[in-house]
Amino acid sequence: MPEARFTAACVQMRSGRDPAANRDAAVAGVRAAAARGAAYVQTPEMTSLVERNRERLFAHVTTEDRDPTLAALREAARETGTVVQVGSIAVRAGDRIANRAYLIDADGGILAAYDKLHLFDVDLPSGERWRESATYTGGTCAVVAATPLAAIGLTICYDIRFPGLYRALAEAGAEVLTAPACFTRQTGAAHWHILQRARAIETGAFVISAAQGGIHEDGRETFGHSLIVDPWGRVLADAGGDEPGIILAEIDLAQVADARARIPSLQHGRAFTVERIGRPVVPAQ
Repeated sequence: MPEARFTAACVQMRSGRDPAANRDAAVAGVRAAAARGAAYVQTPEMTSLVERNRERLFAHVTTEDRDPTLAALREAARETGTVVQVGSIAVRAGDRIANRAYLIDADGGILAAYDKLHLFDVDLPSGERWRESATYTGGTCAVVAATPLAAIGLTICYDIRFPGLYRALAEAGAEVLTAPACFTRQTGAAHWHILQRARAIETGAFVISAAQGGIHEDGRETFGHSLIVDPWGRVLADAGGDEPGIILAEIDLAQVADARARIPSLQHGRAFTVERIGRPVVPAQ
C-alpha cells in the first residue's frame, strides 16, 4: 500500500548544451533533495539537453539504453533510495526523437516511461516560433504508474493545456499528476500558475512540476517557478523565479480523498454531444 505521507521535491534547472554538465547538475539535485528528506524527486523537461538547433540536438541524442543521464539518475535513485522522475530526456525514435519521461524506483529500476503526447507547434506574439513536430514524434498513450508512494500520472509541459488528459489520468486512479516543463517565459508569465492550479482543482490531485528557468545557451528563455500544488489548488511550494534550486513539500494523500469527497466532479461527468445552431461554425484548428 502507498505511504500516507511523503516529501516530494522538484529540482529546478537551467540545462544547457553540455549533456555531461546537465547530468551532473541533475544528479546533484537528486542527492541534495534526498538529503533533505525527499522520498520522491522530479527533474524538468529536457533534463539532459536544451538545444533548439536540430543538428546539434541529434549529435548528442542516443537510444534509451545508452543514455548517460538516464543511467546516472537510475544510480542516484538507487544510492539515495528515492523515487526519481526524470522530467524528460530526448531519445532516438527512428529518424526522429521522443521527448520521454521516466519514473525510476528506489532500486534504480524503470517503473514507467511516457512520451509527450502534445507537441508545441506555436507562433508567439513575441516572434518566437516553435515546431516540436519537426523534430519530435508524439506519444500515443497516457500513463499512470503505481509506486510505493502514490499513483502518479505522467505528462510533460504543453500537455498541461489539455485538461481532458488530466481528468482521464485521475479517473484511472492518479493521486499525483506531474507536468515537468521547459515553459517559455512569455507563456509561463501568463498561464503557468493558473494552469497548474486548475488541473489540481479539476481532478482533486496533487500537481508536481519541476521547471527549467532562465536564459539558456541556445538562446531560449524559460519561466522557472517549479511548483507543488495540493488537491484544493493551494500552492505548497514555488521556486519563486528562474534560478536553479530545490523546492520541497509534504504530500498527504488523505487530502486527495478529502478534495474529491468535497467536490466529487470526477463522479459527475456525463457523456454529451455538441449541437451547432445557426450560421456555419468553423471548428478550431
